[in-house]
Amino acid sequence: MARLNPVDPAFTRTTNSGSQKSGAFAHKTDAIRIVALTQNAYVSIGSEPDAGPTNFLVTVGEPEILSLGAPKNQRVVGVTTGATTVLSLPEGTGSPFNVGDTVSLTVTGQSYYDFTHQIVTVVNTGSRVDGYTPKVTVSYNSTGIATALSADSAATLRNSLKIAAESRTGSGSVHCQQVQNAG
Repeated sequence: MARLNPVDPAFTRTTNSGSQKSGAFAHKTDAIRIVALTQNAYVSIGSEPDAGPTNFLVTVGEPEILSLGAPKNQRVVGVTTGATTVLSLPEGTGSPFNVGDTVSLTVTGQSYYDFTHQIVTVVNTGSRVDGYTPKVTVSYNSTGIATALSADSAATLRNSLKIAAESRTGSGSVHCQQVQNAG
């Protein structure tokens, strides 16, 4: 049996006869362990998932490890504020993000830039003779921020996900935690 290392704190999502979504969480590893605690549950994972009988079934007493795919993250070197927010990525790096991805930004020392689970609307990776600076536009209104991004702030853009769960036979809950295979 594989040994697993937890990556982030676990969270529990209540289930009932309707699909219930978790809050957004930062995607940090390629797998998540899900345990149905009291009722079998259908589970869906994505930007705005909706769980039901066409999704993965997690049964009570049978923990499941589901693939989340590869995490996406990138350092941010500049921010242009406005009705949408444009994030500049390091020159020459490209962008791991695609239009439609949901992302969260954390900026150490300038937390007023932080946002959670916003949609990527444009990815610009155009090149120039002197190199290129890829830019990602996000549907986050940052017009209230007037301070420039500090050169010594650690700013990271990371994709984010939600989990939806539904049980057909009454109230229950699922326990979820991102994990790494430790061998």
